Amino acid sequence: MSGYVEMGRVIHNTQIGSDVWRMSIYAPKQAKEAQLGQFCNVRVTGGTAPLLRRPISYAGFDAEAGTIDLLYRVVGKGTEIMTQLREGDTLDCLGPLGQAFTTADRMLLVGGGVGIAPMLCIADRLQPGQEAHVILGFRNASESFWADLFKDSPVTVHITTDDGSLGTKGYPTTVMETLMKEEQFDVVLTCGPTPMMKGVAAVAQQMGVPCQVSLEERMGCGTGGCVGCACQGKSGTRYKVCKDGPVFPAEEVFF
Repeated sequence: MSGYVEMGRVIHNTQIGSDVWRMSIYAPKQAKEAQLGQFCNVRVTGGTAPLLRRPISYAGFDAEAGTIDLLYRVVGKGTEIMTQLREGDTLDCLGPLGQAFTTADRMLLVGGGVGIAPMLCIADRLQPGQEAHVILGFRNASESFWADLFKDSPVTVHITTDDGSLGTKGYPTTVMETLMKEEQFDVVLTCGPTPMMKGVAAVAQQMGVPCQVSLEERMGCGTGGCVGCACQGKSGTRYKVCKDGPVFPAEEVFF
């Protein structure tokens, strides 16, 4: 699926952390067809600098309201330009793009950094009979705003911090094995820094639970044309993360 190009109308663009913003956009075609784990590729300017679109996972979507929610971290010129958008401004949005997560009745969601966004999307859209625990990995207590995003979601949240200033000291894998022994999970879904996801995938494999990972790569076109986001698969296949992913079985890309 190549998605739709929509000139989305900004409803709000709010700073929620020192360098993290949440934007809600009226983009009804995407809101109607978006699936969990897919992403939107935004063009932040009508000029040539910056030239490439920025891929941002859906943190939420509402088909009835016609809106999509994006969480983004300011890391360069493109995302800095995004912070200047105000209510009523337009943003060139291409989506929904990529392959989605396959959910299950009992899920363990593990997120770090802006990789928390698709975990929030899943947590907010649990279907009847579905349950989920969420492990969120932060650097320190100053990032607790990520956990606040889940306060209205019907999930159980577990927090880890690198320095122990909030929750359990360590990485998400620090509590993952114990939690998986206490609870029965059908699948582990994760998105975040690659080292974190590799650790999560290793624990899931050790515990005999299927794991799906959402890779974070530089994506130019978002539709598989530029081959800028290619990655090596276990079978020897070269995958285009934007088109064949970003969601993959963990064992196919971490081997």
